Amino acid sequence: MRKVDAIMEYYNRDARYCIRCGSQMESRPDREGKLRATCTGCGWIFYRNPIPAAACVIFDEQGRLLLIKRRCEPKPGEWALPSGYIEIDQTPEETAVAEMREETGLVGEVDRFLGYFVGHSPLYQSILSFGYLMRVTGGKLEAGDDAAEARYVAPSEAPPVAFASHRRYIALAHGLAR
Repeated sequence: MRKVDAIMEYYNRDARYCIRCGSQMESRPDREGKLRATCTGCGWIFYRNPIPAAACVIFDEQGRLLLIKRRCEPKPGEWALPSGYIEIDQTPEETAVAEMREETGLVGEVDRFLGYFVGHSPLYQSILSFGYLMRVTGGKLEAGDDAAEARYVAPSEAPPVAFASHRRYIALAHGLAR
């Protein structure tokens, strides 16, 4: 079984045992009447929430868009914006800055917030993504971390972009650049 399939199987089914006390979980209606995995011992409820992520839109001086070719799941081999899941100790803005450096070798800062997008995730069911227009302040362009390749492309010559949220952020940022 592929690692991604194992993650999906775990996340998409109800938890079997409570992470707090180890008792068995069962499907019960909560206060709102929604069926949720609930601990038979301590009453803890397992909520499935969207996974937060941040994405970076980066243009160079010629107005070319920076894209990365993904090395890892989801959608390896496809083109996307530099992006990643928000760590527990990071803000969305800090994640954007970190992912920019990790995946492209470029140092930067948030120029402006572009918006958010809620979409389907093949790994976690739902992603809550935050998009940022970034300003490059240093570094050297080179693929790193989860990126197999990183390059600037003219927006009219860009390859298909893997994620709907990224396509939306590109369109929003392109509109600002006019």
